[in-house]
Amino acid sequence: MSSTLIELEHLSLGWRDKIAVRDISGQFLQGGLYALVGPNGAGKSTLLKGLMGEITPLQGQIHLHINHATDLAFLPQQADIDRSFPISVYDLVATGAWSRIGSWGRVNKTEHERIQHALQTVGLDGFAKRSINTLSGGQFQRALFARLLLQDASLILLDEPFAAVDTETTRDLLALIMQWHQQGRTVIAVLHELDMVRQHFPTSVLLGGQLVAWGPSETVLSAENLHLARHLCAGDYL
Repeated sequence: MSSTLIELEHLSLGWRDKIAVRDISGQFLQGGLYALVGPNGAGKSTLLKGLMGEITPLQGQIHLHINHATDLAFLPQQADIDRSFPISVYDLVATGAWSRIGSWGRVNKTEHERIQHALQTVGLDGFAKRSINTLSGGQFQRALFARLLLQDASLILLDEPFAAVDTETTRDLLALIMQWHQQGRTVIAVLHELDMVRQHFPTSVLLGGQLVAWGPSETVLSAENLHLARHLCAGDYL
């Protein structure tokens, strides 16, 4: 039986007088594959930021049963990343090894081999010396997934991993997520493609500024629940 990795107790998150998500309770189990779904403004990215520790709960608690520094990896939205910074693909991927070598540590032979293998795994063999600002959206997302591979975390949080990427990249990165799930890692992803969720993600958490439903995707993503989530995001709360 899977153990509880994250427990939320009457959790509310937001900034100052604005509550983005309110009174959420539930458990994420070790090895689970979860989709965070809901309309724009439902609080999906806010919940991930709460799990990351980037924002402090306004109410309630988050119980995270891992080593936050080494066992948690986060993929932000591409729009949140400054791609004008002059860094190579290799150096970007190498930042995934910081927990082992430190911010100013030297990349040794073992880490170098890990970086090369990660680039090959995501289909970027030969891209190591390229500047990140020369990459397409799909190529850049592959590089970010290579960095996740270097982190080797047991909990992986993904904020819209397939936004603005091509079909081939989506297929390849989805296969990598399935591989992480098979390895027993816990993956929580903000997603908008409900057909993909129904087909590949067994458990969904549907938000609408508050918790609408949490459980098997086929049950959570009912027409009634999706309608309620849209209604709540329009400003009416239960």
